[in-house]
Amino acid sequence: MVLYTSPFPNSFLSVLHSFSWGLIFPCYWLADRLVGSFVPTTYEKRQRADDPCYFHALCIIITTPIYLALLVASLPFALIGFLLWSPLQSARRPYVYSRLKDKNHANGATLLTEWKAAGSGKSFCFGSANVCLLPDSLARFNNVFNTQARAKEIGRRIRNGASRPQIKIYIDSPTNTSISAASFSSLVSPQAGDNRTVNAGIKRTTSMEYKGDNCGSNNGEENREDKGGSGETHEGEENTCIVRINGEENGHMSDTETDTGNGQARASGPAEPSLEGDAEISKTPNHKQKEGDSGSLDSCSASRESLVKVRVGDGTVDQSTVNNKLLYKASIMKKTSVRKKKHTDETFDHEISAFFPANLDFLCLQEVFDKRAAEKLKEQLHHYFEYIVYDVGVYSCHGCCSFKFVNSGLLFASRYPVLDAAYHCYPNGRGMDSLASKGALFLKVQVGSTPQDQRIVGYISCTHLQAIAGDTTVRCEQLDMLQDWLSEFRKSTSSSSTANPEELVAFDVLCGDLNFDNCSSEDKLEQQHSLFTHYKDPCRAGPGEDKPWAIGTLLDPEGLYDEEVCTPDNLQKALESEEGRKGYLVYPTSKNHSSSQKGRKASLKGNGRRIDYMLYTEEGLYLEWKVEVEEFSFITQLAGLTDHLPVAMRLMVSTGEDDP
Repeated sequence: MVLYTSPFPNSFLSVLHSFSWGLIFPCYWLADRLVGSFVPTTYEKRQRADDPCYFHALCIIITTPIYLALLVASLPFALIGFLLWSPLQSARRPYVYSRLKDKNHANGATLLTEWKAAGSGKSFCFGSANVCLLPDSLARFNNVFNTQARAKEIGRRIRNGASRPQIKIYIDSPTNTSISAASFSSLVSPQAGDNRTVNAGIKRTTSMEYKGDNCGSNNGEENREDKGGSGETHEGEENTCIVRINGEENGHMSDTETDTGNGQARASGPAEPSLEGDAEISKTPNHKQKEGDSGSLDSCSASRESLVKVRVGDGTVDQSTVNNKLLYKASIMKKTSVRKKKHTDETFDHEISAFFPANLDFLCLQEVFDKRAAEKLKEQLHHYFEYIVYDVGVYSCHGCCSFKFVNSGLLFASRYPVLDAAYHCYPNGRGMDSLASKGALFLKVQVGSTPQDQRIVGYISCTHLQAIAGDTTVRCEQLDMLQDWLSEFRKSTSSSSTANPEELVAFDVLCGDLNFDNCSSEDKLEQQHSLFTHYKDPCRAGPGEDKPWAIGTLLDPEGLYDEEVCTPDNLQKALESEEGRKGYLVYPTSKNHSSSQKGRKASLKGNGRRIDYMLYTEEGLYLEWKVEVEEFSFITQLAGLTDHLPVAMRLMVSTGEDDP
């Protein structure tokens, strides 16, 4: 399948389209500004609280006639442009595929090495987020504004969060064979070129040197040499910091002796953590506060919110001693969340993280409706992702039953090459949703190859369903169509047979904003849909019931700019408490059928409305491989920029072979 790198098949149509849009844009921009001036956000209201009330009214009185006059003057040009623009959409392609030509511009792409399926397995990380990049006047109804600036900041936060080193902590305890409760993320990696010894009573070994966006481009060859020289590196663990904490029989933790010359760390005798060393680490730029993001977006060092894996081995050590030292370490660095995995029956790690996962491989975004914002977002994401599919959807009356003013809002970014892509528009949209070409984007990516030159591929699907409450039937119909399209895409893009496989399928993931949750009584039909018999939801215990650790992904728009949740760290802390979740998440509802409260709805059921999903399936994959969830995260890094919580999932594809 040929991937479309431009929206039109030839340059003449592209120029004609640009000309027609140039005639429409002044009218569109003026209308957007005019409506937006009458829809203030809570942030703007608070900013104006100290100003005289008449000042803002005076501004509106002055600017409104100007906007109206210019709008009327631009209408004839907009009409001519529309008459040219509308028929051109019949020749428009359903998406644009962008590949970064200058790989030195991308920090993430240079770290990838091709998977040869020779080891025991490889992990892949998927992210999904609704970023609410609508035209500014419409975005204000969701209490967010300044779409162009938000798009740039969203892209910058995502790439900075994903490009930091991944930190993994392993605790060897002889008396405990269960997964340790300690799951904190406060460890900080020194900046590139900083040779200070980390005197923390733990061992940290980095598989390769890390350089952030502001430290220049990565040296791919140098990184690969370092990686090849390290002793214990596994496929899929690029840019990883590994921390090992070994227990001793006398109940003391072993300290480390860090060899800063070769990047290796070796265990030595017992020692106590050094306050002076910790204080020195805490002064790194990673802790420099920035407005709107206390997560330090420009950091060149490892963030303290890395996803952490904790394992327990054999030995005899007082587990409370280990955990106390971990808590001491966390408090010295900076106030941080020391999360405990309370549900020990779960087979994978889960947390609320202030950062996107390190080494994020695939990203699916929804509501990237504004085309200028999409360009700004794409430019930022290309610092990390080499392959991006954007401007997905159809316009005018082409391809769908009703007229479409905006595209689907879907955007896909990948560190791995895209082999095939397809888009389908839902024809049954209603109300305001019918003005957008909401649909589903299907992609096939190549993630490696076997020694026998068989391609290793994966399938990823991204969608956005009907949003209007009560449209249960519409969403169920869209889920039916989604399943049919998924099956059709798999069949049309498969180049192998069971007897002679030319390619091996490693994973099949479905994500997006489905606009229903698993706890609301109004969403029972969607909760029982057959899609969930084919695809697994890591957060779901069953129809109508989420797992206890799962939280909602829909934020209350009225509280987006409250001090308690306006930064990633603050939002993370708020959502870790039941009181915080009740204050800042939208909750599912259930009808109370008692006679005294007939018709009323009892709120605060569950842990919030979880309408953003990450699903995976084991059907149709290579039979000798096994796919398991390794980590699941609810992410707060986009605090103040959107009214949704992004979600991320890391899958481990196990080949069943031993490491060579």
